[in-house]
Amino acid sequence: MKQLQYQFKDENLLLSALKHRSMQEDNNERLEFLGDGILNFIIGEALFHRYPYEKEGELSRLRSVLVREATLASLAKEFNLSEFLILGPGELKSGGAKRNSILADAMEAIIGALFLDSNFETCRECVLRWYETRLSSSVLGDASKDSKSFLQEYLQSRKMRIPKYEIIEVAGQPHAQLFQVKCEIPELNLSAKGVATSRRQAEQEAAKLILEKIKQ
Repeated sequence: MKQLQYQFKDENLLLSALKHRSMQEDNNERLEFLGDGILNFIIGEALFHRYPYEKEGELSRLRSVLVREATLASLAKEFNLSEFLILGPGELKSGGAKRNSILADAMEAIIGALFLDSNFETCRECVLRWYETRLSSSVLGDASKDSKSFLQEYLQSRKMRIPKYEIIEVAGQPHAQLFQVKCEIPELNLSAKGVATSRRQAEQEAAKLILEKIKQ
């Protein structure tokens, strides 16, 4: 599979990673288990270094976006993985090769197989290469706009005005700025400040803190 940009030394490992459990013996479940743990660590470490000012909760949420089934299935489709899956007769007839859950599991299994075939550093380099675009701040920003949306929907459903966001401070050098944004809901007498490396992310953080106060 040239799409992976990695040549397996032991092709049996790759075959095992592509073999769905509907094939019963020698399927990819154990490799999937291994790959899941490795992927979570690699993505977690990447986020830790790329977003040094984000809190644990936000890093966990971003990681969940990157390792969830939909993201893994999307990656598998870019590799045309459905053409290489080894499925039992029942799964073949039901279109299992196109099913997101099967594609996502196979991607995790491939990561596990790649690790066993090489070493952690090689596996890490491959995964980060595959995820290069998805790890960018702009892509993650688009994937993490729910806090502002949820807050706005909550207020509008109660006939209140939309939140007011105000930049309080911009600190740091031009290439490494920190934005402090205040979100204010006068009708609820609530306000919160969010700090992040972009205005958008700071607004998200402030909106998330407001939502937490509302839930209390």
